[in-house]
Amino acid sequence: MPEVTTPYAAGTPCWVDLMAKDQQAALDFYRDLLGWQGQRGPGEFGGYAVCELNGKAVAGIGPAMAPEGMPEPPTVWTTYLSSTDAQATQDAIVSAGGNLIVPVMDVGNLGRMLIAADPQGAVFGVWQPGEFAGAQVVNEASALTWNELHTSDVLAAAAFYGDAFGIDIQPMAGADAYWEMRVAGRPVGGATLLANDPPGTPAHWLAYFSVDDVDSTVDALVRREGTVLVPPFDMVAGRMTVVADPQGAPFAMITPRPM
Repeated sequence: MPEVTTPYAAGTPCWVDLMAKDQQAALDFYRDLLGWQGQRGPGEFGGYAVCELNGKAVAGIGPAMAPEGMPEPPTVWTTYLSSTDAQATQDAIVSAGGNLIVPVMDVGNLGRMLIAADPQGAVFGVWQPGEFAGAQVVNEASALTWNELHTSDVLAAAAFYGDAFGIDIQPMAGADAYWEMRVAGRPVGGATLLANDPPGTPAHWLAYFSVDDVDSTVDALVRREGTVLVPPFDMVAGRMTVVADPQGAPFAMITPRPM
């Protein structure tokens, strides 16, 4: 199992979580689909559940909550980018034209976080590790394996994420209209144009989970009342699909091509 044993470099996707209207239903769905184990957490953290795969943290699922007078957040998976200083990153995000949704806050001794949107509207999180660094296993079946920005303006996104996080966004060799996000020369994610999404789709980050067999996992998802948004298809990195859970949260699944 590809366990994460070193700190995530600043700007690297390090965690994903879901705020669900029905937290228990979401926990049950992902347990049945991906084999995650998780239960409602302590009240001091709003009941937030850290889901595990073979005892290692892979993702979070919490109950949808909103500050008084604010609308309930959408049911989506949020990608968190690692930071060594959340306050400095917040300042850089604002300076680069981003918008704050949830300003920097402490999460006990676990770390510090914030939620923001880039200038094109894609929402993301920032995580400064304390006692918790992020996903403890990645690039394994049922774990996070890729994070992808869908944007209306790749050049503007490159400028924003470069200024705010030091992420370098360049065309991916051998791929048509696809860009690679690099941190210190290492690929950490991808970017694509919203023109490839259904009309009206807002800018967003899409989380990919690895599975052993996309087609059979899609069958299992449909039996559990999930929705197929993009049927399984073969592409350069493997066989993938885009789906939504029963509460409407989109995500991708991929069976990577053998190396």
